[in-house]
Amino acid sequence: MYRSIKVRIYPSSEQSQKLTQVMGCARWWWNYALNLCNETYQQTGKGLSQVALNQVLPKLKKSEETAWLKECYSQVLQSITLNLTKAFKNFFEKRANYPKFKSYHGKQSAQYPQNCQVVDNGVKIPQVGVIKGSIHRLFDGQLKTVTITKTPTGKYYASLLFNTEQETPEVLIFDKVVGIDLGLKDFCITHDGEKTSKYNNSRHLKKHQRNLARKQAKLARKKKGSISREKARQLVARVHEHISNVRQDFLHKLSRKIVNDNQVVVVENLNIKGMVCNHKLAKAISDVGWGMFVNFLDYKLQQKGGLLIEIDRWFPSSKTCCNCLYQMSEMPLEMREWTCPNCGTHHDRDENASKNIKNRRHQTIIGLGRTAAVRAASRREGGEVRPKAGRKSVLRHSPVSSEAPLQPSKLG
Repeated sequence: MYRSIKVRIYPSSEQSQKLTQVMGCARWWWNYALNLCNETYQQTGKGLSQVALNQVLPKLKKSEETAWLKECYSQVLQSITLNLTKAFKNFFEKRANYPKFKSYHGKQSAQYPQNCQVVDNGVKIPQVGVIKGSIHRLFDGQLKTVTITKTPTGKYYASLLFNTEQETPEVLIFDKVVGIDLGLKDFCITHDGEKTSKYNNSRHLKKHQRNLARKQAKLARKKKGSISREKARQLVARVHEHISNVRQDFLHKLSRKIVNDNQVVVVENLNIKGMVCNHKLAKAISDVGWGMFVNFLDYKLQQKGGLLIEIDRWFPSSKTCCNCLYQMSEMPLEMREWTCPNCGTHHDRDENASKNIKNRRHQTIIGLGRTAAVRAASRREGGEVRPKAGRKSVLRHSPVSSEAPLQPSKLG
């Protein structure tokens, strides 16, 4: 089982300059390789494999125009090729969008797949040396990759991936089952069969909206390319980073609390991409972070040996009486409470939905790719075991052409 940890690192000025150079080479090679794949497909109707792309690198390093690629660690460029191959594979298998070109602005990254070590006071990186860092936790196992990232605010982080050589815990289903109804008024409403709990929606973006608008207005008045504009951009980036950190902190703590108290978690399979098309609720839905919350529940349950169940998004959880199963014909969004005309039970809309979601767990299971035990059961039955959305492929090689182009074109 692979485990990862993200730590803050503090490179010196020389190390920062070297990392910036490496990230620039990695970004350039990604854009060059992506453009080369596009042109090759337009000319021949075939793509390029990982082997074919790696065969282009020696030619580029021998060229006078791109001789500066020699200064970059070779494994960083090869890891970019591997990631691009995976990106194309995810696109063709309908798990992701088409790969995009990387920009100089925004977050930068570089991946070191080998020859990295964790020392007492930091991380040792090839051609960079020991970078000081605050490593607060380590896993027992082999260090596989180290990914260095630079945020728009100028902070550096290192993601350490370890192979713990431990098997994923088997799914052990007990009576601790909780149903979760996600919403906007309240972030989520949980029901475990005995009690119902509500967790407020903190609305992180709304709290900092005025501060963010004020700093964005100052940024818009600055002259492009000036030093003052760069300082104003840093201020805006800090606000966005703070909002993101607060949101993730809330989601991590809440997901950890739910996973510790339950063995099976039942949620709705929401079409978030389609819901944000509603311009009246798009900002609120994007701010609340439902998809991130479900992903946090997913991997935490896998590490524990729990099970995440996603019920059908068309299941009428809100307008079905949890007592007699009577279904209302219509229920507008503004109706937060209602009384069942069949049995006379008075319902809170969200509490009733969480109860129905919990009771639905035995009838519909959509997240078949969520746990190892469910994958194994699907294999025994001869069903499809590969997830169709939201997961990267584990295959390392592309099935397309492995021939390298004779005259690779260059980006302008």
